Amino acid sequence: MIYNMYIFDRHCQCIYYHDWHRGHTAKAAFDQHSDPLASHHSGGGSTTTTTTMADPRQGMNMSLEEEGKLVYGVVYSLRNLVKKLGKSHDGFIAYKTSHYKLHYYETLTGLKFVLNSDPGVESLQSALRQIYTQIYVELVVKNPLAGTNTGEPINPETMGTEGFRNGVDRFVRSLTMFDTL
Repeated sequence: MIYNMYIFDRHCQCIYYHDWHRGHTAKAAFDQHSDPLASHHSGGGSTTTTTTMADPRQGMNMSLEEEGKLVYGVVYSLRNLVKKLGKSHDGFIAYKTSHYKLHYYETLTGLKFVLNSDPGVESLQSALRQIYTQIYVELVVKNPLAGTNTGEPINPETMGTEGFRNGVDRFVRSLTMFDTL
């Protein structure tokens, strides 16, 4: 089972979040605000500025912004630990706990793709690479409104475009391990 996905830019900013099994979706995490994790857009058209989610796996309440920072901190720390202990640049690709497995893929430009799944799922690094090359590059990098060609930080509003969200959603749902335990 695949739980959620984050994309972080080279400035440590979470520019994309999608959840498949906790009730939040990419639309819910990204609305017209500059901070994609700070607000929640409900289906009724109103926006509330504090989003708290209950994680059924952990029994904790945590805002999307706090969770994004926590995930980035874990990835940053583990990646640096693996670099110091090993000689390989591609040393950190995943880690597993008794509750979940975190899959990691970093591009040469510093984008970090993180996907959380059930601990029994095999490596999803190739799936993350496909999301980058076939969906992100095609729908974000080649989009002149995204700001990637101007050197500006990536616009989270562009990251939340329907085409990108739908492309990621379709791709992840097509994976055989999407809904299996």
